[in-house]
Amino acid sequence: MKDQETVSDGQMAFIFLSFLIGSAIVNIPAPLINSAGNAAWASLLIANGLGILLLGCILYLNRQYKGLTFVDYTRKNFGKWVMVLMLIPFVIMLFFMLSNIVFDVGLFLHNTMMRTTPVYIFHLFIFLVAALTVYAGIEVMGRMFTMLLIFVVGMFFLFLLLIIPMLRPEYLLPLFPDGLKPVFHGTYLAFGFPYAEVILFAVLLPFARNEKGGTLEKKMYIAIVLNFFLLLVAVLVSIMILGPTGADIKYSLFYIATLIDIQDILTRLEAVIAMSWIIGSYMKATVVLFVINFMISQLLNLKDDRILIFPSALLAFLLSVSNYNEQEFVEVVTVVWPFLITVVGVLPILFITFLTFVKKKFKKQKNQLDA
Repeated sequence: MKDQETVSDGQMAFIFLSFLIGSAIVNIPAPLINSAGNAAWASLLIANGLGILLLGCILYLNRQYKGLTFVDYTRKNFGKWVMVLMLIPFVIMLFFMLSNIVFDVGLFLHNTMMRTTPVYIFHLFIFLVAALTVYAGIEVMGRMFTMLLIFVVGMFFLFLLLIIPMLRPEYLLPLFPDGLKPVFHGTYLAFGFPYAEVILFAVLLPFARNEKGGTLEKKMYIAIVLNFFLLLVAVLVSIMILGPTGADIKYSLFYIATLIDIQDILTRLEAVIAMSWIIGSYMKATVVLFVINFMISQLLNLKDDRILIFPSALLAFLLSVSNYNEQEFVEVVTVVWPFLITVVGVLPILFITFLTFVKKKFKKQKNQLDA
């Protein structure tokens, strides 16, 4: 890691927050309300708690293996061939994740704003810009994402300010009308997207400078809590404005933005909301492509860690235009994806954390006996 670029702890937290918000802030309300009804906030709360625990594991590993990358300490714990067997499915999963992010953006633009434009045109431009950003390096990403995230969050708060007169708190009742089963179903969905995706930062955390005073860990925890607050507000707003119909409107925040009309002066704000969401999805796609490229470069021991950026982007582009149609995509995201990322991504991270903890405890006990 000596020759690698680095970003400040604050910039890493901004990259983390932009990744978590990404496409979730527009996509999460409708399926979550559909799964858990008015108790969607409870599902989000539980999923966020699980996400914080997962983040704690990743920060612990980063602390224990200072200076080592995710690939390095996986190799150290399991050896070369077991490491390869563990990480190849992980990388394949990331390719599907990247294609899903971009497919979702293309679907949104095609269904809401540009119905006559072929979907692959949107995919092509997003992949091209994401690949160019990854090629520029993580330092550029850190500076750029900080400014873009401020814009995205600023637009979200402006949107909230303008819809306050439309809020109807009575729609939040009744709570838990069908018991706790829908809440756990919603938790399954919200954990898979976006909280289980925290695992990608096991790869990215070594790029942070780890300034004195433990600022990285503090800022990462603040970022995940802030993300929870923003997603919670998005879900509550969808319920308080759309009521029971919120479950049936796929892009609920976009639809709500179309309702804003202030004296014919402030209208058509949905275009701004759409732009901020596309920016969020682009940032998330860029992070995933960066992780894919870095992991493959390390697995293959490449001297030039930028040589596979554009081939990786091309492969993900081909997946995004050939994988599945809209109906299949919805089923994959809500049913298959949470299970896939838990098995392929979360469980290996938890296992490495457990193994590291046991080894450290055993070493400590051995040192005490020797003393």
